[in-house]
Amino acid sequence: MKVHIIGCSGSGKTYLAKLLSSKYNIPHFDLDDIQWDQNAEGYGIKMPVEKRNILLQQILLKQDWIIEGVYYEWVQQCFQDADIIYVLDMPRYLYKSRILKRSIKRLLGLEKGKKETLNSIYHLLKWTDTFQKDNLKEIKRILEKCKTKVVWITSKKELSKLINE
Repeated sequence: MKVHIIGCSGSGKTYLAKLLSSKYNIPHFDLDDIQWDQNAEGYGIKMPVEKRNILLQQILLKQDWIIEGVYYEWVQQCFQDADIIYVLDMPRYLYKSRILKRSIKRLLGLEKGKKETLNSIYHLLKWTDTFQKDNLKEIKRILEKCKTKVVWITSKKELSKLINE
């Protein structure tokens, strides 16, 4: 089984990916781990494109995978190879509150995560509006080619139903 999950930051991608990974015993991959250099000194340093592309190809060669992330321009092979694509298009209040909650936990050292700053959190919150307004339209256009395997999830209720199937 090959599953791709895409959506805004805070939409529940990682949550869904971890649940499906556990339920079906399929490895889960976060695209942030290959987009961003997790070993860099600062926050927001990108992985070299060549290395990122090699890492992605290594994942795609696996028999089963769950890939999740906000990216769509450089992961179109994922869309083609996926058996199912979940698009998480959650309400604004939900993803904004999740980002704030997660960020506070990380700043307090209660949760492992990226080296965020108050400034980066602010910019992430602003970026989510652009993602929802502009990027989702482009994602919908790109996914039109494979619409038979796309499932749009727009509420916590729909997500819960999917998880409990």
